Amino acid sequence: MNFETALQMKLLGNQLPKWLVAALVAILVYFILISARRLLIKYLKVISSSTETDLDDLAVEIIGRTWKMNMMVIAVFAGSLFLTLPQKLEFLLGSLASVALFLQFGLWGNGIIVYLITRKSKKEDETEKISLAAYSAISWIAKAVLWSFVALLALNNLGIEVTALVAGLGISGIAVALAVQNILGDLFASLSIVLDRPFEVGDFIIVGDLSGVVQHVGIKTTRVTSLSGEQIVFSNTDLLGSRVRNYRRMKERRVVFGLGVTYQTTSDQVEVIPGIIREIVEALEMTRFDRTHFKRFGDSSLDFEVVYYVLDRDYALYMDIQQQINLEIMKQFETAGIEFAYPTQTLFVQKESV
Repeated sequence: MNFETALQMKLLGNQLPKWLVAALVAILVYFILISARRLLIKYLKVISSSTETDLDDLAVEIIGRTWKMNMMVIAVFAGSLFLTLPQKLEFLLGSLASVALFLQFGLWGNGIIVYLITRKSKKEDETEKISLAAYSAISWIAKAVLWSFVALLALNNLGIEVTALVAGLGISGIAVALAVQNILGDLFASLSIVLDRPFEVGDFIIVGDLSGVVQHVGIKTTRVTSLSGEQIVFSNTDLLGSRVRNYRRMKERRVVFGLGVTYQTTSDQVEVIPGIIREIVEALEMTRFDRTHFKRFGDSSLDFEVVYYVLDRDYALYMDIQQQINLEIMKQFETAGIEFAYPTQTLFVQKESV
């Protein structure tokens, strides 16, 4: 077989020169795509090292997820455009190229999801960090939606009717959702905790008559360590349906306490008691005095009410300050001759003359 005869031979209706042109086009397109990918990554890495924005890092992450196999399929499809192929083969190559594009879009979207979730979790302080399980749940749901959409587009492009499939999946999804509605409720409650942040790991919370420090926020439950040491496990759904008091968000603590003195206390002594207490509170650091008042005539005491603020949320600091105030009040009252009241009854006996 001579060279001229080889040139005249046909394969799938195309002569050798056409096949050579198609091969050269495919190789050239693949080389351009690979080179563009390499140069873009190199250029963006140089830019990212001199900027503070995260967008260039995201671009590097996305471009790095471009698969060589997908670029090869696109290159082969580009070369096939220079050939006259059977209709079925032409449809197959076009479908494969479309699937490769959809797959690549899915990989890029997956990279964006991973990058955003990782960036969000890294930006938080360790003391305020929600459990990674919650972030994993968000990531998993986002990826599931993304790849379901990509799969439906790919199947539709391959000529498969997806309308019945979507309808079937919808009915199946409703059945599954009804079967696992409690689990799904806790899952979405977990996502609500992550997004709305009524509390975080390390916060001291009170839910009803239970209280403790949040140790773990999971997909289904939140675990709290109580003051007495045992672990309390809350369902996320029940937790969000309750009134949660978060003491870690408290910037200062308002303190109200009362004391009583005996009815034998003179009016002059009663009049100086508010000033004594005011001086005691104002002499301490980390406090802000509010008021002291002679509140009422009690059953067995003259009652006073004292209000002040501790300029920190720490409970141990509050107790130390309250102890100092109590001790100083006792000293000042001893010096002033003022007696504290305690429950007493005075019995008056009248002797009748016979």
